[in-house]
Amino acid sequence: MHYLIGDLQGCCDAFERLLDEIAFSPSRDHLTVLGDIVNRGPRSLDTVRQLHALGSSAEALLGNHDLHLLAVAHGIRPQHRGDTLADLLADPRREEWLAWLRQRPLALMDSGWLCVHAGVVPQWDAATTLALAGEVEAMLRSADLPAFLAAMYGNQPDRWHDDLQGHDRLRLVVNVLTRIRFCTADGTLDFKTKDGTGAAPEGHHPWFDVPSRATAGVPIAFGHWSTLGYTQRQDLLCLDSGCVWGGQLTAMRVDGGRREVHQIQCDQAAVPG
Repeated sequence: MHYLIGDLQGCCDAFERLLDEIAFSPSRDHLTVLGDIVNRGPRSLDTVRQLHALGSSAEALLGNHDLHLLAVAHGIRPQHRGDTLADLLADPRREEWLAWLRQRPLALMDSGWLCVHAGVVPQWDAATTLALAGEVEAMLRSADLPAFLAAMYGNQPDRWHDDLQGHDRLRLVVNVLTRIRFCTADGTLDFKTKDGTGAAPEGHHPWFDVPSRATAGVPIAFGHWSTLGYTQRQDLLCLDSGCVWGGQLTAMRVDGGRREVHQIQCDQAAVPG
């Protein structure tokens, strides 16, 4: 059985209870976490340990909080007030955990679903999305990682062009795959609005409602958007149901063309920061 799971963000208690709820067996089942493995929840280290221990029966995408951890670990970014990364950064196996994170993908296909943390721009089809994610993944696994992390942050460029090169190209790919919520029909990103779909800035749409996007008809699963919450359409799944904010942790079984949802209430809400 294959399951897709929304943002964990260090909520290991809820994750363990969800695994019990679905009677997860590493010898039989497989799961994919849709990014944001760590941060804001109380047990970032334990969450990484748990996923790591599941071996080949589990995969996890990188989300914006996971990339933030890599940047903090390399001295590129300071920790924020609401971060809960200290236990992981101080752990004797820190370098092992960071090396494992660097091997995680930013996009993949699972049981017919294109899985990303946040979304895609209208110009990208599934094959383009996977190829561009692969460019970033190669950089994250290379000796050039510190220089890339130093250049990774910023809101420009804010629209995809095929001729983008270097850090500008990779920065925009990261911003799309880990940060997108709203964009215009030509794919220009809005980085400010974090509310639900009713808060779309003028001229913008939720990325999945842009008319004639290249991934129309491709089943896409994502997380990242807790104010959107659990959303299910024929070819769309948002599985970030706000666990770290006192909501639920959601898993969806997707093998064999079926959909079977499981949700666990999270007992502890993070402190905004």
